[in-house]
Amino acid sequence: MVARRLFVLLPFAMIFGLAGYAQLPFEPLPFALAGMAAGLGVVVALTWRFRTLPAVALLCAFWAGFCLLPIHGGLSGTKMLAFPAYGEFQGRVDAIISANAEERRIIVSALEPLGTTRPVAIRRARLLVPAEPVLEPGDTISGRLRLAPVPGPVLPGGYDGQFHSYFSGIGAYGSVIGDLAVIAPASGFDPGRMIEGMRYAIGARIDAVLDGDTAAIGRAMVMGDQSALSDETRDVLAASGLAHIYSISGLHLSIVAGGVFWLLRLGFAAVPALAIRLPVKKLAAIAGLVAAGGYLMLAGGLANVPALRSTIMLALIFGAVLAGRRALTMRNVAIAALMIILIDPASVFRPSFQLSFAAVVGLIGYFEMPRRPVKGSSGWLLRMGSTVWVTAMTSLIAGLATLLFSAYHFQQTAPLGVVGNVLVLPVVSLVIMPFAVISVLLMPFGIEGLAVSIMGWGIDRMVDVGVLVAGWSEGLTGNPLLTPVAMLIGLAALAWFAFIGNWWRMAGPVVALPLILLLGLDQRPDILVADTTQAVALRGAEGVGLVTGRIGSFAVEVWSQHYQEAIGQGLAEARCDSIGCVAVTPQFSIAVIKSAAAFAEDCPLHDLVISRIRVPATCAVAQYIDAAALRTGGVHWLRWDETAGRFDIRTAVPNITRPWRVLPR
Repeated sequence: MVARRLFVLLPFAMIFGLAGYAQLPFEPLPFALAGMAAGLGVVVALTWRFRTLPAVALLCAFWAGFCLLPIHGGLSGTKMLAFPAYGEFQGRVDAIISANAEERRIIVSALEPLGTTRPVAIRRARLLVPAEPVLEPGDTISGRLRLAPVPGPVLPGGYDGQFHSYFSGIGAYGSVIGDLAVIAPASGFDPGRMIEGMRYAIGARIDAVLDGDTAAIGRAMVMGDQSALSDETRDVLAASGLAHIYSISGLHLSIVAGGVFWLLRLGFAAVPALAIRLPVKKLAAIAGLVAAGGYLMLAGGLANVPALRSTIMLALIFGAVLAGRRALTMRNVAIAALMIILIDPASVFRPSFQLSFAAVVGLIGYFEMPRRPVKGSSGWLLRMGSTVWVTAMTSLIAGLATLLFSAYHFQQTAPLGVVGNVLVLPVVSLVIMPFAVISVLLMPFGIEGLAVSIMGWGIDRMVDVGVLVAGWSEGLTGNPLLTPVAMLIGLAALAWFAFIGNWWRMAGPVVALPLILLLGLDQRPDILVADTTQAVALRGAEGVGLVTGRIGSFAVEVWSQHYQEAIGQGLAEARCDSIGCVAVTPQFSIAVIKSAAAFAEDCPLHDLVISRIRVPATCAVAQYIDAAALRTGGVHWLRWDETAGRFDIRTAVPNITRPWRVLPR
């Protein structure tokens, strides 16, 4: 029994292996990986007949996870563009990520230079292009492009665009300068092009009836395009615990596939002759599976990890129905996770995978625990109360399971998320999603207007509840800063919770809490230095402000959101002239040098020199950050160590030896 239960730990072992590879300070050599794999094969052969085989299986899963990313990188990775490139190019449109009335984000491959333009050694690029001309996957386009290196993280431990772009085969970001032309329209039958055309035709039909954020949320819930959703609405729904509703995931797929399953069974049951002669339950399960697959395609296919995970789970559930076995089990969760890890191992490091995986583990773990059976029948009032209770518990368990991951990635929690979900889920389940399905089914006949309007009414009521709950939550949504160590502790606790099959599984989260408080809390910096702009932020007596640079830049906005502090323009502690700036606090002083003429005066007087030109060897300063350090390390995080009398320094880019890093020029 224990050996069978160990199966649920395999995805956790692979995730730890993936994390181990990603955190290496160097890129392992292929022959070293192959040698270790051969050694593990020998160990497995020697222990085949012994009781240690389950432990060896976990070790093998760890090593498989460790090797997955370099294998995946070899198959789909790309050389990263190291410096900007300009010129005439032609390429093939692979995918349309998002589109609105003004612009589109697309992925292009097979970039070929035209005329005297120099070639670029990248597989694919992500481009921002005008809304016209209308594009489809498979089109060959040409135009004058501005290509730029993929930016690195703007904080140590922050979202790493280079990492995720590399494993997606995207070596550059860019935009179109001037006109864009379609020189060869897509030809032949292409299922991907057909699905993309269907997706954006549906989006256009929604936009024709709804407007503003109502239309944006409708597009997000029907076809997975969140590009038009405003930041204000995102913030409101996040603060009220409703952000998961506009992201297609298990909730939406369960409503659609489960609704089809239930309606088909009900329809067959209404005709006794069919109900007797046909395997009604199995036919309904097949229809539900087809509905889930269709919805997945509309939601973006394999690129939408929550939807993919949910579709795999539903396939396992309906497969269990067809086989006459139990459907909702932790084993099925493990199978779904293993499939996603094998398909897209880099997705493990994205919030979408972590949140959806943690939520499902938490929900199945809670509801599979032994409890007393309900005796007797109840009236409609008690059944309604039971439904509300189950909804509240589902929201609470999912919120607790994802709390650590949402706090780490978004620095925001929703303390009243249970209230928001209890109020909104009936509207989502009974109004928004059913009429979303009905509207899509009516679109081929051109009579979807009323159904879309009813869906929009439900969306407006959902936003109203979000505004109300966000108002109640004001001042309660902040949380402590967490380190990657907290994530590892949380993952270990989640593995314990999945493995243990009784109430002792709660010991994992209980033990994890003090460990996170002891080992997983991060500190706020005293100084932040941007790598690609002039921004230098410093913590003064009246808060955080800029010594140089300007507010509103991308890096400064991310810093402010991450550390939950407003960053002002200027500081009382700082003064500037034409050749540099100086800031003096009771603990330390720094100089930001703009001209070489300032080195002689500032180097002996300050604890830190920041310069975007080379610091000369004659500069007598304890610590400095210059252009070379910013090129290789990216954004710098500094905190004053009073005991040592110097700064502790972290860099957003730990090293430049990994294949996804943009090498400095």
